[in-house]
Amino acid sequence: MNQSVAPTSSKVVIMANQKSVLAAFLLTFFFGPLGLLYASIMGGIIMIVISAIVAFFTLGFGLIITFPICIIWSIVAVNSFNAEQLKLAKEV
Repeated sequence: MNQSVAPTSSKVVIMANQKSVLAAFLLTFFFGPLGLLYASIMGGIIMIVISAIVAFFTLGFGLIITFPICIIWSIVAVNSFNAEQLKLAKEV
């Protein structure tokens, strides 16, 4: 028996762990610096300490400033994380 095998092409699918920008936004919107822990652990710890100090000295009104900072930081951190994961996946 003489069988001919046709050449086949294969696709390579790159799977990279990514974080959700929407989840990062919602977590920091509702939980402030605690939600930032999803995107950046060190950033979350830093902002928890800063927010606690600011809230203490401004009777909580300073959180109007720190919560938006947390939201922006979270979105930037998740985008940076996702870009880094994609870059690493392409190198493999």
